[in-house]
Amino acid sequence: MSELYYLDFQSPIGAVEIIGTPDGISSVLFKEEDVLVHLPGPETPQVLMDCLKELTEYFKGERMHFTVPLISEGTEFQWKVWQALKNIRYAETASYREVADAVGSPKAVRAVGNANSKNKISIIVPCHRVIGSNGKLTGYAGSLSRKEWLLQHEQAVKHQQTIV
Repeated sequence: MSELYYLDFQSPIGAVEIIGTPDGISSVLFKEEDVLVHLPGPETPQVLMDCLKELTEYFKGERMHFTVPLISEGTEFQWKVWQALKNIRYAETASYREVADAVGSPKAVRAVGNANSKNKISIIVPCHRVIGSNGKLTGYAGSLSRKEWLLQHEQAVKHQQTIV
């Protein structure tokens, strides 16, 4: 694997660390502390700068789809789940059961939750859009308050799009 590069980004809901190679993004996760350690420099690969730009646009309500190349390691089942997550439309949600159905494993609801928790490319692979069958927010590594914020943000942006 290529050398990993790091880039920190201050989002409206906390610091985010972007990790990747010159070929793609392997991680976008909220940091424990709101400290920006890895700032852009001349050695920062373009793909990380592109990811920073796309995340900035997302948080400004100017982007609903991401185009940066991704690099993720996981089992075949995890890959299926992550692909299903990318198919959940902006500002919409799906239950863990609906994702299990989408990957052809209707009884694998817990396994979907486990695969969701292993997603290292949050926001871009939108695990925040998965909710409980009862409509309640459940499990999000970045915290439930951030999950709620992301869903409300997307709803507000979508609402603004329909008004305009």
